[in-house]
Amino acid sequence: MTTTQNSRPDGAGAAGAGGPTGKMPPIDDTSPPAGSAAAIDEAGGVGPLPGEAGQVSEKEARQVAEAAREAAWDRPSFGKELFLGRFRLDLINPWPQSDPDDVQRAEAFLADLGAYLDSEVDGAAIERDARIPDEVFHGLARLGAFGMKIDRKYGGLGLSNLHYCRALMRVGSANPAISALLSAHQSIGVPQPLKMFGTPEQKQRFLPRLAAGEVSAFLLTEPDVGSDPARLATTAEPTEDGSGYRVNGVKLWATNGTVATLLVVMARVPAAEGRRGGITAFVVEGDSEGITVERRNAFVGLRGLENSLTRFHDVFVPKENVIGGEGKGLKIALTTLNTGRLSLPAMCLGAGKWSLNVAREWAADRVQWGRPVGEHEAVAKKLAFIAATTYGMESMLDLCCLLADDDRNDIRIEAALVKLYASEMAWKIADELIQIRGGRGYETADSLAARGERPAAVEQLLRDLRINRIFEGSTEIMHLLIAREAVDAHLSVAGDIIDPDAGLGRKAKAGARAGAFYAKWLPTLAVGKGQAPGAYGEFGPLAGHLRHVERTSRKLARSTFYAMSRWQGKMERKQAFLGRVVDIGAELFAISAVCVRAIAEREAHPENVELADLFCRQARLRIDELFTGLWSNTDSQDVAAAKRILAGRYAALEEGVVTPPADAPWVARWTPGPSTAEDVRRRIPPAG
Repeated sequence: MTTTQNSRPDGAGAAGAGGPTGKMPPIDDTSPPAGSAAAIDEAGGVGPLPGEAGQVSEKEARQVAEAAREAAWDRPSFGKELFLGRFRLDLINPWPQSDPDDVQRAEAFLADLGAYLDSEVDGAAIERDARIPDEVFHGLARLGAFGMKIDRKYGGLGLSNLHYCRALMRVGSANPAISALLSAHQSIGVPQPLKMFGTPEQKQRFLPRLAAGEVSAFLLTEPDVGSDPARLATTAEPTEDGSGYRVNGVKLWATNGTVATLLVVMARVPAAEGRRGGITAFVVEGDSEGITVERRNAFVGLRGLENSLTRFHDVFVPKENVIGGEGKGLKIALTTLNTGRLSLPAMCLGAGKWSLNVAREWAADRVQWGRPVGEHEAVAKKLAFIAATTYGMESMLDLCCLLADDDRNDIRIEAALVKLYASEMAWKIADELIQIRGGRGYETADSLAARGERPAAVEQLLRDLRINRIFEGSTEIMHLLIAREAVDAHLSVAGDIIDPDAGLGRKAKAGARAGAFYAKWLPTLAVGKGQAPGAYGEFGPLAGHLRHVERTSRKLARSTFYAMSRWQGKMERKQAFLGRVVDIGAELFAISAVCVRAIAEREAHPENVELADLFCRQARLRIDELFTGLWSNTDSQDVAAAKRILAGRYAALEEGVVTPPADAPWVARWTPGPSTAEDVRRRIPPAG
């Protein structure tokens, strides 16, 4: 598994996500009161904010999140069309193919990587010691693993997204903390932002170092800033001579932060005469004067993770180290994640494959009531779910990677969908695996080995996987992010109609645009190819599932339109509804991927058609439940109850247990100034 865009385990992705009205509903546990009238610019920058924890109004926070979005849709998107009720199968069929030369180079690397992991990496020791040995850093560097995504002209391997994800999957099966190290380093660390936004000089200065084995990290989250980046408090004050900036602030949950020698740091540049300011991305040398790694954070899983609390005190950063220009930081963060999010589902997929192996062998070997447990229906259903879902995750991920490698597709929705889907499904798979294994699933690998049994670390898998539902955007934030993108076409023509700040003139123009758009769009949702009995016949036994996708995508679009008409501006608060809409879209995307892949591979792997059919049948049942939940639910009652809970009405229910001590704040505050803590950074010595 990999880190969040903020390298944090608290929830949101880089700039949070707008709801369907182009706004960002608060998800974090901090709901800031109305504060300063910060100046919001078109690139997501914010003017000066008070104190070390900038307080902004809800409206200003939403504006920042919306401004950080990539607004243009200049390339096709299968996911975007799907949410609009347009089943553009031509965008993913025939199944995309990798460049043969890239495949040959990548397979040679993957073979060497696998051999190294099998012979030199002791994943159990990393788990026990909570530390990746120096020798593993050296070995990975020799193989070129720190430069998998870096172009060959800078000393990297230049792997495709597909083969990079396969490498992370393989590494994660040895120990997931190593995958987190490599992913945070190059999916969201310095290499990816520089690849997309760096100058030629910046690439030449930094990328060869990183490809050779230096480690990078991404620092955005702060102790009191979760899913609301508008409140970012770390500052970057321009120096009087104009040569650079002085960075001051504290960053929390920086994966690789204790070992990184190069950092991507997000800091607020004050706006001034002739200076746009705003949240800006910097490359910072990890050993710069004024940087102190005050803590290495410890978690329930990923025990080898090098994750830090890092303080900056008057740290000088030269102006040449600004990435993309002032005020571009959040947009860079979100754009980086369009492909950066693919690394996390790669490790979720690896967990699914590992779980299938353990479940299959155990369920065939373990006998109860005269039969292998896998032959009992209660366990058989779990085995079928694990196998089908693993195939579904692999199909989604491979398709997203191939579309990203093509570079002719906009995959922001697809990448977010596979991250959301894989993180949720991998957790369910691990939970089912523990149930299949029974008491042995809850027992540690060392305890199993001590009495001579196979050391299957199932409980560790569960602990390591749990963070994926939070890393790189929590499930709740992913629902909102995807929902915002899914209704972008509606907002582009009708957003001013439901915007309370829009004047009568803007509303009138929006009404005219909306009328023209919906006059053409709504009739397309009535009938379609999915109603023709012989449609998609080239997909043989899977044709019916694709007809279902076509019909259901139109039904989903109708439901979304009805909800927007019904709730209008209040739609942004209907987060449970939006979550179900997105989950339906994810299932439809998954069905599409497995069908196209299975038919493309049926000569070499005819058994995959069976897996695809099984997956589609299971997914369609989940879709039915989600559609029922759109309109039959307890959402409003739950929200009302939550208000009463927060007000303490049911506090008596908490009596009779020992609760956490109340002598410390839930969120620790920090004050500017030099560090008073011991520096706990770790530097990997040169290879001997």
